[in-house]
Amino acid sequence: MEKHISDFVVSDSKTNYVDILMDSGAHIVVELYPEHAPLTVANFQHLVSQNFYAGVIFHRIIPDFMIQGGDPKGIGVGGSDQTIKGEFRSNGFNNNLRHTRGVLSMARTNNPNSASSQFFIMHANSPHLNGEYAAFGKVISGMEEVDRIAKLPRDNNDRPYEPPAMQKVSFLSLKQ
Repeated sequence: MEKHISDFVVSDSKTNYVDILMDSGAHIVVELYPEHAPLTVANFQHLVSQNFYAGVIFHRIIPDFMIQGGDPKGIGVGGSDQTIKGEFRSNGFNNNLRHTRGVLSMARTNNPNSASSQFFIMHANSPHLNGEYAAFGKVISGMEEVDRIAKLPRDNNDRPYEPPAMQKVSFLSLKQ
């Protein structure tokens, strides 16, 4: 059942619900799944708690595939000062979360243990990524914003001409 931003309140402590407030004013709410990728979730929660993603753009957009952000340099080669072990099947982890529409997953280089701060949100089902990337959450509200971002005009390198930015990323709790 899809949730709405009005179902939540901002939380001062780490939770498994995260609000990505975009510069468009729209919200993308994700639920994190530590049971599938505990190190990845802890890394993402740490970055959110440090306000790492504020002002960071979605620098790579491929319609009917995914939108990618989380590089503070905005060009797809940067990250935080820490890398984590890739929690996916081909790297020895039992993470069976599928790369379906709305799933949140960690970007990485060819090195399976190079994930840092870059992540992507699936715009469409992409089974070829299953077992190869650390899926760790899912959009539970705001897929219409993901759809809007996926349709933005972009260059031949899939970089949007006017990159959408994450204005604020914060933890949420369900209203009681």
